[in-house]
Amino acid sequence: TDLLLPGVSLGDMGTTNGLITALLVAAVLGLLNSIVRPLLILLTLPVTLVTLGLFILVINAAMVLLADRLIDGFTVNGFWWALAFSVVQWLVQGFLNTLDGGKGRRSTES
Repeated sequence: TDLLLPGVSLGDMGTTNGLITALLVAAVLGLLNSIVRPLLILLTLPVTLVTLGLFILVINAAMVLLADRLIDGFTVNGFWWALAFSVVQWLVQGFLNTLDGGKGRRSTES
């Protein structure tokens, strides 16, 4: 991430500690996105509706900043870098979903 987003650091990725930090960031972001994020979306629903959903990017940036506070070795240099990180994360997830072809999602069809 240092090359793509210089304001976001996962430590030295050439070491075991860097890899552990990256896995820890993924796990913590997964937990935050499944527990805290839905509550924030519900609480900020009027703002999210007025901004046509763009406020969700701010919520995602807040999740990244919270992960920064919780994990040693993961550093985000401010809100704008957290926002950039969340946009890159969104793009990567979208790309992986297109490769998956939607197979990972539950189907309601019988």
